[in-house]
Amino acid sequence: MASRVCLVHYHEVGLKGKNRAHFERILIDSIKAACAAFSLASCTRISGHILVTFSVPGEAERAFDVIRRVPGVARVSLAFHTNRDPDEYCRAAVSALREAGEFESFKVAAKRSNTDYALGSLELNAQVGEVLCGAFPQKRVQMHHPDVVVHVLVVQGSVYVYARSERGVGGLPVGSAGKVVTLLSSGIDSPVATWLLSRRGAVCVPVHFSGRPQTADTSEYLCQDIIRALAPSVQIGRLYVVPFGDAQREISIKCPGKLRVIMYRRIMYAVAERIARIEGAKAIVTGESLGQVASQTLENIAAVNEVVTLPVLRPLIGSDKQEIIERAEQIGTYDISCETAPDCCTLFMPRAPETHARIDEVHEAWEAFDHDEMIDRLVASVEYVDFESASYRRPRRFRERHEELGPAPFAERRPREDESSS
Repeated sequence: MASRVCLVHYHEVGLKGKNRAHFERILIDSIKAACAAFSLASCTRISGHILVTFSVPGEAERAFDVIRRVPGVARVSLAFHTNRDPDEYCRAAVSALREAGEFESFKVAAKRSNTDYALGSLELNAQVGEVLCGAFPQKRVQMHHPDVVVHVLVVQGSVYVYARSERGVGGLPVGSAGKVVTLLSSGIDSPVATWLLSRRGAVCVPVHFSGRPQTADTSEYLCQDIIRALAPSVQIGRLYVVPFGDAQREISIKCPGKLRVIMYRRIMYAVAERIARIEGAKAIVTGESLGQVASQTLENIAAVNEVVTLPVLRPLIGSDKQEIIERAEQIGTYDISCETAPDCCTLFMPRAPETHARIDEVHEAWEAFDHDEMIDRLVASVEYVDFESASYRRPRRFRERHEELGPAPFAERRPREDESSS
């Protein structure tokens, strides 16, 4: 009797040459982590694919959309797994085509991974096609651009038959490209930037600058909701929270109004770099888009970049707002980001921010307050929230301090009771 399985196809991973096996192992681990809520029986590589099986009937269908969203997955097919019995795989082909919904034309695409099966691909095409023509006499066979393609894959003693196949997010599996720190707000842009870096294989460690204690902590919980919306496909293990409101108030008093935003961002970058050093991250990621707001002009970006030595990655730099919104809707964070929440981005904002900062004026404003002491104070006040993640490893400095000295250097911030179970 045929069972249902998911066949995972990958593209970029398959181009990695001698490192291909390493990337495949990471992708398999990512799929296992994403399917932790299902009765996963096995996740193994077979002939250029990854085969995902389940021990409970019906779970392959439910896990299909979850697997499709895992970075590194180019395509997922919901297949019937049968023996090399023509009666079995022909019945499976009829079932697969029946599941395709409305169609007028179809074709069979058979392939065998080796020659230990007597029938070749052309003979399999003819054999399965004859059965399908008998089962669907009103439908026509069309070799070019048919409505439905029924795939018959003969691999390692088994046959996999499928017609439902959907495109995944592509990219590289999370954990294959190192670690980055992302500046995550509860707005629309930064969750998309975080998702894009995850899709390129980076382990993302988000840092959220909260307006607390000058504002409520609502934005912090929206960020937690955003992380849950990205899961389980995108694995984020820890969210750092920096109470930034008092620092903003101090800057607003001591610095020229038009340069406040640049000072805010320089402090943010400096604190994020400190956290990145602790985490072993190799870059800082932001959701900036060129010219979108006053702080995102070329002059202002250069003035902010100056304060850090780590690379600053801006995956949205050439995107317009509509493109970013469409991507946010696709990944499921848009509705959360549209919720109203006071945060540091709207706190102590000047009426007329500088759009083309002169570097000498920036340096003068930077020296108007004790920025080193402020950075140290903010780093000491950092809190964090941990999430379940297979790709994230706690920083060694945290582990050593916890084992040797007791408490970790940062305070753990637990979700509210009404949020912890969501």
